[in-house]
Amino acid sequence: MSDLAKPLALVTGVGPGTGAAIVRRFARAGYRTAMIARDADRLAALEQEIPDSRAFVCDVTDTAALADTVAAAGPARVVVHNAVGGAFGTFADIAPEVLQRNFDINTMALYHLARLTTPAMIAAGAGAIIVTGNTSAQRGKAAFAGFAPTKAAQRILAESLARDLGPKGIHVAYLVIDAAIDVPWQRAFQPGKPDDFFISPQSIADEIHHLAHQPKDAWSFLAELRPFHEIW
Repeated sequence: MSDLAKPLALVTGVGPGTGAAIVRRFARAGYRTAMIARDADRLAALEQEIPDSRAFVCDVTDTAALADTVAAAGPARVVVHNAVGGAFGTFADIAPEVLQRNFDINTMALYHLARLTTPAMIAAGAGAIIVTGNTSAQRGKAAFAGFAPTKAAQRILAESLARDLGPKGIHVAYLVIDAAIDVPWQRAFQPGKPDDFFISPQSIADEIHHLAHQPKDAWSFLAELRPFHEIW
C-alpha cells in the first residue's frame, strides 16, 4: 500500500540507467514515485524493488495515454522528463519521421507534461520540473541532425516554462549532461575507457534531486555536469 502522505515524483524514461537511479534517489528521500516508460517487464522489476513506486507503461508521444497516466498517478510535487529520443546521422541520413519522433519525445512530451502537471503545482504554490539534456541542446554537429535540433528546442521550451512558472512558485531547471553515462551499452561502445571516464547514473540522480530542492532564493535554470577530465 502506497503512503499517500508522501510527495510524488513523476519520472519519464525510466530505463536501467539514469531513470532508475532517479527513481531510487527520490524514493530514498521519502517520495512516492510514478515511473513512466514503455518496457513493462523492466518497470515491473523496479516496482518490486523500490518502495512506494508505481509503474506506468506509456509511450510519452501518445498524448491521450500520457494524459491518462498523469491523471492516474495523481498530483506530482516533482516531474523529471528523462525520456529521450535520439538518432545519429547527417541531415541527409536522417529520415523525416525519425526527426519528428525525436521531437515528439524530447520536446512535445515536455510541453504536454507541463500542461498536465503544473495546474496542481500552481494551486499548491510549489513544485519542480527538471529536464535532463546534454551538449546537443547547445550546439549542432553534422552527425547530430536527428537529435540536436530537438534537444535545443527542449532547452528553450524549458526556459520559457521557467520564466512563466518561476513567479508562480514552480522551479524549472535544465541539466546538461556532458559525459558518457555509465550504462552497459556505453561500456561496450568504449571498452578501453577507465571507470572514471564515465559519469554514474547515481551522480546524475543526486544532482537532479539537488536541483529540485534548491531554496527559492537561489534557483538554477541551467546546470551542467561533466567528469573532471572532460575537455569543454
